[in-house]
Amino acid sequence: MKKKIAAALVATLGAASAFAQTTAQTPAAAAAPALGGSVKYLAAALAVSVAAVAGGLAVAKIGSAAMGAMAEKPELSGKALPYVGLAEGICLWGFLVALLILLL
Repeated sequence: MKKKIAAALVATLGAASAFAQTTAQTPAAAAAPALGGSVKYLAAALAVSVAAVAGGLAVAKIGSAAMGAMAEKPELSGKALPYVGLAEGICLWGFLVALLILLL
């Protein structure tokens, strides 16, 4: 039983290496790095856009709640402002993720 598993494993690895060598010689393999580069840019754009939309929604909800709280108690203005800043930080994290995607 172990010999059959080992033989199947060797045959699979041999077929995979033969396939890799034949596909490396085809002209379609030259287009693969270009596709990988464009996927990288799409991923970075998606990271920034989702973070920007999420940050905008968070600032809208937190900002309106903070303004309502400050309308009732004006002394809360200093305590509500950091929460809005934390919501804006979501956009910065999206930008950092996109930068890491592009550079690495």
